[in-house]
Amino acid sequence: MANSEIRTANITFPNGDLQIAAYLAQPAAEGQFPAVIVIQEIFGVNSHIREVTERIAKEGYVAIAPAIYQRQAPGFETGYTPEDIKIGRKYKEQTTASQLLGDIQAAIDYLKTLPSVKQQGFGCIGFCFGGHVAYLAATLPEIKATASFYGAGIATQTPGGPSPTIARTADIKGTLYAFFGTQDPSIPLEQVDQIAAELQKHSISHRIFRYNADHGFFCDHRGSYDATAAADSWMQVKQLFHQQLQPA
Repeated sequence: MANSEIRTANITFPNGDLQIAAYLAQPAAEGQFPAVIVIQEIFGVNSHIREVTERIAKEGYVAIAPAIYQRQAPGFETGYTPEDIKIGRKYKEQTTASQLLGDIQAAIDYLKTLPSVKQQGFGCIGFCFGGHVAYLAATLPEIKATASFYGAGIATQTPGGPSPTIARTADIKGTLYAFFGTQDPSIPLEQVDQIAAELQKHSISHRIFRYNADHGFFCDHRGSYDATAAADSWMQVKQLFHQQLQPA
């Protein structure tokens, strides 16, 4: 149930010796709520990602956005200029799938220590590079619902590894919704078809959404923002999380 009253905080949580910064948003009301991990674009946990985290909290979830560039660039956040893109991509190239999965699992472990968090399974949503990472995170046993937005390279590569992330599709345990723009030059349509086919092949609960939009269509801070695609995809995300994380 949507509620405008939320609490937010900048926190850290451990993954071994590493302290990972994160933005936490949750309903102000007393009670226990399902939890969702929000995975950033290449631009860090910036204002857009914080706003998404807050929107999810207002829908009745505890939401956390971990800094997935904690090792490469602590405190990094930026905008969307060509220079920002260049820097963000540089840090992306320094990540590895095993570290990213470890950090997301550490976020889950932290969430499980909060009295406001239900323990019956977690959601995940990611955008841009975070959309790719969300597809990876869907393979974690406790992730029940994943929303992957325009994650480039799923069919062709994995962070720091030899085999593409699509090769891990059979390990996805929950439901995955994937959102793509048909005008996105970074994700050829045949790659979207490959992802759809692989999800179907392994009988993964999923839906694929294709919009007549460019990369970054959900982000209203970017020139490629598409209000129609953003509104429809947000409705689908709310349905996904409600069905999988808040069953009657």
